[in-house]
Parts: sequence; C-alpha cells; structure tokens
Amino acid sequence: MEEFKTIVSGSLEFGSQKTYDKVFKMFEHRVENYYKADLFVDYEVAFVPEDFMVRIPRTVTTSTNKIWKNTLDSLEYLAQFALAGRIKVWMVQDGVIQRSSTIEPKCDKVAVQAFLRGRTQLTEGKEKEAISSFDKAIAKYERHAYAYEKRGYVKLQLEDFEGAETDFNKSSAINPNIPEPYVGLAKIKMIEKDYNSALIHLTSGVKNSIPLMPIYWQARRMRVLCHMELKQHAETLGDLKAFCNRHFNEDDPNYKHNGWATFNYGKMLLEVGDSQQALEIFNKSVEDLEKKNTEIDPDFLLYRGIARKQIGKSGYKKDWKEAAQLGSKKASELLQVKD
Repeated sequence: MEEFKTIVSGSLEFGSQKTYDKVFKMFEHRVENYYKADLFVDYEVAFVPEDFMVRIPRTVTTSTNKIWKNTLDSLEYLAQFALAGRIKVWMVQDGVIQRSSTIEPKCDKVAVQAFLRGRTQLTEGKEKEAISSFDKAIAKYERHAYAYEKRGYVKLQLEDFEGAETDFNKSSAINPNIPEPYVGLAKIKMIEKDYNSALIHLTSGVKNSIPLMPIYWQARRMRVLCHMELKQHAETLGDLKAFCNRHFNEDDPNYKHNGWATFNYGKMLLEVGDSQQALEIFNKSVEDLEKKNTEIDPDFLLYRGIARKQIGKSGYKKDWKEAAQLGSKKASELLQVKD
C-alpha cells in the first residue's frame, strides 16, 4: 500500500462550551464507528476544551489514500460546526505537492457567512463593503482572527495604516500561529522605513508558515528587501540562495520574482566580496535567458562585467558595451574610465 508524506496545521473554533461539548460527543461517536484508527490527526491531543476548539500543531507524518480521505472527511465534518478557523493539509511526494486542501467553516452561521461574503467582496474590488462584512463577522464572534487579518489588509490597501496595524495586532494576539498578520505588520513598518521592526515581524511570518505556502517565500523576499535597506548584505544571502533554489510554478505569486532574486543574489555576493560565485550566478542567468531567447536585463550584463573585472577575467568590457547598448547609463560611464 503506497504511503505519502502528509503535513497538516491549523485550528477550528466552536465559540462556546455548549457547541464544543456537542461537537466533541458527536465526533467521538463518529470516530468509533467510521474511522477507527485510520486518521493522521491525533484528536485526543487536538481537542482543546478550555478554548472550545480543535488545534492541530504542524504535524508531518505519512498516510495512505484511505487515511488521507478519512482525515479530510473528519476535518470537514468538524468544520461544519465551527465559527472560525482554517486547517491546511498537503500530500507531498518527492518534494512535489500531489494534493492539498484548505478546510474552513462554511455553515449558515452569521459570523461564517459574513466572513465569506467579505472575502468574496474583496476579490470583486468592493473594499468598503468587505470591511462592513468583516465588521459583522467580528461583532458576531469577537475572536475571529481571520476577519481581523482580512480587514487589516483592506485598511492597508486604503492607506489606513493605524487601523490596519490595530487589526493585525488583534489577529496575531488571538491566533499567533498564522503568518498573514505578521507580514501585514511588516508591510506597515516598511512603509514607515522601520526596517528593524519589519524584520522581527517577517521572521515570525516565516516561522509560522512552511515552504509549501507562497506567503513563506513572500516573507523571505521581504526580509531581503529590509536587509538591503539596512546595508546588511551578508544577511540577505541565506534567503536569496533559498529563493533561487526553489522551483515556483507559473501560477505561484513568487514566480515573477525569480529574476529579481537571481540578480540580487549575484549583486549581494559582489557586495560581500565573493566575486567568483557572483560571476557564476550571472553566467548561469544570462545563459538561461539566451536559451529561452528572452531579452537580457542590462543590469545582469553590467554586474557580470563588474564581477569579471574584479577577479581579473576578460570579457568585462564586452558585457558593459552590450549593457550600454541596452540602455545602461552606468555601463556607459564605466566604459569611459581608463584601466
């Protein structure tokens, strides 16, 4: 029987002792009669009576197709009684996602429907209506961390930075295990040019996400930007190297930043004095672009030329001439300097 690596993390909140007790009793019966031991979630640990919730810390295990199906069925069953929360599940084989699922409340309770409506309104560009919907969700369930988080992003988009910061802080205080509020707070701090504070929030965002999530790589990319602003060149290298080594599908929002990461990885290597490795990065980038018959950014040629010159290799003037022809003013200036 084939086994897969599975990863699960998240929580579902039931909001009251009465609902929690009812769900717990029904679920015990369901597990005994339907699932037995064929689950990859340890529900004896996951049920948290003092908080009226199911909380699943990040768990990496193995499962079969049967166990995968049973576990998702069990989570969907619980979600129909929840007021808030989110559980994410992945099936991975050889580092590639085979299946994934996000389990969220979708019942007819007011807090649930208001949150879902607000999220839909966001995709339709109806920001003010979305805020009203998230207000309603929070009014019905004041511990709705995801409603605070979503409302925070709408306020951020509308440049209500104070209101956004308040909502992100409330969200992370209620549920410190979700990454989105930390990234939102980091965006605000970056706007304020408080890059040290932004780095603290981004590190929390990275710790509370995993590489299978796009927001994990968004946080690492933003962390690079902060270090660059602070002239902390060596501190960028780990995040840049990891980003460059990661394969992103075209539908991943991080895919469009591949070129940015490669260029800045080479540039930061130059800044710390590793001209040889920087040259290798720029060489590979230019070769890949030529194979794809894609237009080469003149900055790649400019900095490849700088790397070549620093380690005493020929060809740097050729790079600068090509860069200058493509519009690089700095390359033109370097060509005027006598060796």
